[in-house]
Amino acid sequence: MVTRVTAQAAGRKVAKNVQKNVKRAVSGTLGISGERMSKVDTAWLRMDNDANLMMIVGVWQLAPGVRHAAVRERIEGSLLKYDRFKQRVMEDAAGATWVMDRNFDLANHVVAEKLPKSANQEQALQDRVAALATQRLDPKRPLWQIHLVEDYTGPDGVKGSAMIVRIHHCIADGIALISVTMSLVDGGAPPPERRKKAAAAGPEDWIADTLLKPFTDITVKALGAVGEGAARSLGMLGDPKKGMEQGVSGSFDMAKVLFQLLSDSAALALMPDDSKTRLKGKPGGAKKVAWCQPIPLDEVKAVGKALNCSINDVLLSCVAGALGEYLKTFGDDVAGQEIRAMVPVNLRPLDQAHKLGNRFGLVPLVLPIGIDNPIERVYEVRRRMAALKGSYQPLLAFSLLAVAGLLIKPAQDMMLNLFAKKTTAVMTNVPGPREKLKFCGSTLEQSMFWVPQSGDMGLGVSILSYGGGVQFGVITDSTLCPEPQRIIDEFVPEFAKLSIVTLMLPWGE
Repeated sequence: MVTRVTAQAAGRKVAKNVQKNVKRAVSGTLGISGERMSKVDTAWLRMDNDANLMMIVGVWQLAPGVRHAAVRERIEGSLLKYDRFKQRVMEDAAGATWVMDRNFDLANHVVAEKLPKSANQEQALQDRVAALATQRLDPKRPLWQIHLVEDYTGPDGVKGSAMIVRIHHCIADGIALISVTMSLVDGGAPPPERRKKAAAAGPEDWIADTLLKPFTDITVKALGAVGEGAARSLGMLGDPKKGMEQGVSGSFDMAKVLFQLLSDSAALALMPDDSKTRLKGKPGGAKKVAWCQPIPLDEVKAVGKALNCSINDVLLSCVAGALGEYLKTFGDDVAGQEIRAMVPVNLRPLDQAHKLGNRFGLVPLVLPIGIDNPIERVYEVRRRMAALKGSYQPLLAFSLLAVAGLLIKPAQDMMLNLFAKKTTAVMTNVPGPREKLKFCGSTLEQSMFWVPQSGDMGLGVSILSYGGGVQFGVITDSTLCPEPQRIIDEFVPEFAKLSIVTLMLPWGE
């Protein structure tokens, strides 16, 4: 007995020494100490290719103009309080590590821009945004950059400034970056103090954190999809022993959840390839960008209320209609056609939006571009959105990205090309602040951003509500869609058609 105990103690000691030596070997190889990048963020880091860089690209239009020195001072006093924006990435065979950039110089990250002299400054700005969307960030420095155009005149003739922001997706997702934005603006709250996260004790801790935790924590509530029974069942996935103690009722709830998980897994795996339209194909690597003037948010709300639809249903219906009309201008027959868009779904509690990194899933939304009647189309979109409620596909996609982060790049590319083959677009719909914000004393008049497309996808659609308006923007591969403004030009007419037909419907029915 004593011998067995002694052997067990010796075994534990050997295991600890092995772990210690592994850590020491990794640190010695890197020559640094730092914070290991999560597997999901590592997947995004490695997803860059010649056609699509994994950068979130945004544009701010400010009036009156702001000066370069003022922007530098604001960035230094707010953004740089997040350590991530002073850290660079060091890759190794096992993944990547965030390390402090000892040669950090803000001048490399807040740079002055001058647009070519042109009567159409908005077009010049769009061209510059498109060009920067294809330029890689310097991997030897922190993966972000702000380009300031001090003197910019918008289409309304108002003189001001424009800021183009580029942030690699491995730093954070869109929801987290909105929180970062709020720390940048006048009167914005500084980032909360963050406690250092204890290092995982072993592989089993990483598996629990990366694969099980998304199914068991508050992200379930973010989906707004499950009741108390299913929530208990997800808890059992993270704590099977506790699940056994809850008996038959718990087992029944778990069975329902597992059935849904299996169903959603099959749906993801067996998704048919997307419709073959001119928007799909092999991208060339050059980008084009376009956006429109905002639509009043109150008008969108009024239409949604009259039709008993959500604001989201109304906006997505307009996107489907605009894409259908764009394809018809080329003589394409879109009757009965559908295209699939991957829509990011937030998987973090909003009170934790300040925490950087990626915590979102993806759901495939099929857009009925072939339905001409705007009322029929909006109700079809509503039906499809309702069908997604209760789905665990966002959580499955999150875990898929976590697994992809473990793989070598060729294997990761093969796995993630699943989404590209079965999808035409990536589409985001993000609610922003209701009141217009101030930055360095100037008013942020318009805000727009795009998340990256992965693999061979060539279309990104962004919908952002801000300051009482809703703004549409698209970013496209110039080979697949050389004139994205033609898509943009269809958004407002599509909403106008829906508004007019809504007014013509019988009242009180």
